[in-house]
Amino acid sequence: MIITLLDYGAGNVRSVANAIERLGGTIKPVTRPSDILDAEKLLFPGVGNYASMIRILNEKNYIRPLREYLRADQPFFGICLGMQALFEGSQEDVSDHESLGIFKGRVNRFQTRLAVPHIGWNGVNLKKDSPVFKDVAPDTKFYFVHSYHIVPEDADIILTTTNYGYEFVSSVQKGNVIGTQFHPEKSGTAGLKLLENFIYQKDLRAQTAIDIKGKGLSKRIIACLDVRSNDQGDLVVTKGDQYDVRDDGNVRNLGKPVALAKRYYEEGADEITFLNITGFRDFPLKDLPMIAVLEETSKNVFVPLTIGGGIRDYTDSKGKTYTALEVAAQYFRSGADKISIGSDAVYTVEQYLKTGKKTGKSPLEQISNVYGNQAVVISIDPKRIYVNSPAEAKQHHVIKTMVPGPNNEAYCWYQCTVQGGRETRDLDAVALAQACQELGAGEILLNCIDRDGTNSGFDLELITAVKNAVSIPVIASSGAGCEAHFAQVFEKTGAEAALAAGIFHRQEVPIQKVKDYLQGKNIEVRTTS
Repeated sequence: MIITLLDYGAGNVRSVANAIERLGGTIKPVTRPSDILDAEKLLFPGVGNYASMIRILNEKNYIRPLREYLRADQPFFGICLGMQALFEGSQEDVSDHESLGIFKGRVNRFQTRLAVPHIGWNGVNLKKDSPVFKDVAPDTKFYFVHSYHIVPEDADIILTTTNYGYEFVSSVQKGNVIGTQFHPEKSGTAGLKLLENFIYQKDLRAQTAIDIKGKGLSKRIIACLDVRSNDQGDLVVTKGDQYDVRDDGNVRNLGKPVALAKRYYEEGADEITFLNITGFRDFPLKDLPMIAVLEETSKNVFVPLTIGGGIRDYTDSKGKTYTALEVAAQYFRSGADKISIGSDAVYTVEQYLKTGKKTGKSPLEQISNVYGNQAVVISIDPKRIYVNSPAEAKQHHVIKTMVPGPNNEAYCWYQCTVQGGRETRDLDAVALAQACQELGAGEILLNCIDRDGTNSGFDLELITAVKNAVSIPVIASSGAGCEAHFAQVFEKTGAEAALAAGIFHRQEVPIQKVKDYLQGKNIEVRTTS
């Protein structure tokens, strides 16, 4: 079966293509407007910013052939923005670009007290007996990552709804035209089954109205792989103790990144994060081994992939300048779903706090504007600074701590670091997180140098301070040593996800054991059985 793929040049479509090919389909990319009308089945995986998508569709003259194809009720599967494009417009788009307008209704931003973007594995309430959901279990969860959702005027097109603060429409179907807000290509075996049904079912039209309730949003368990070159020049997964990754002068080697990522996917990891901690000698786009890692991983791993390291503006040795946007684009095209920015976010925020003005030129802002804030993760690396009273650090967010300092200090603040923890800055973690949210970040990866590699548990005070200060999701990191630590961080801080590395690499605490423990504590998690 030939599947025509409408790739307008934004975000990670490699995973969609890999999924189709894994299922036995053949991808035919759209290169001109007539390819749309010639398609037997058309797949549109929209990613990023709605305004950018609609502008590109207009520039490429794809709007009219798309309308003609859809109005003829030809088989169509729109994913995320690919579904939103079917409607009349979005609050994310203030331009006057022409939308498809196949369905009546618009796309609105979430209005909820829960974290936005809505990121993670959530259930669906099935409203139609659709062939696309054939052999998919009713309690299946799918991967969502979005800040906006559709509001259809016609209830008859609703295929599923999902609960996130309130019930919103998460997929639609009319005849052979299907759209999902969630990403089947990032939803493991269940998502692959949906795509398989789209490829091979001859008649996709939904028949009977039904009402099957799904489960709620899961807490995410994320496996992190710190990747760097060892002394022999090979890329390996390593793990440090307070960011020191060497034993007896040699880089710790805990395995090959592609193989480990595949293992974690099979063990039930909800996401996988690669942090490239190799120093770039000249220019990151020449860091081909890491790009190859992403490309190979995305062939076998169908959950979200995040990549961090070296995503900033560069000038190479020949004087040619490359933007962070170009660097991020290369990673997205290689299989990444999200990018993580560390030190450069600190530098950006320092300038922003001096002026109080957004420039729109920082890597954080540029990438968010093109790919959407859900694609930008800020990795914060703070360490505790103890003080006797808040008056000693008036310019910072000081907390009263239950973990007294070396001289019995009762207060502390969390100082940001850069360059892998080697350099401190006069900026605290709470201020950094708040400013990054204002600049367009969609998620915070909150590390803790003091807890890194200690297996003593997450720094709950740090996570609570940051979580209470922002409205975007927070990933807790550093210090996990047993399954109980994951329950503690979810029960006591409200973090949306928890990340670990060493205990997973060394198989001291398997991912499934963590999930089984959380289920026993009535904490919602995604099951893979």
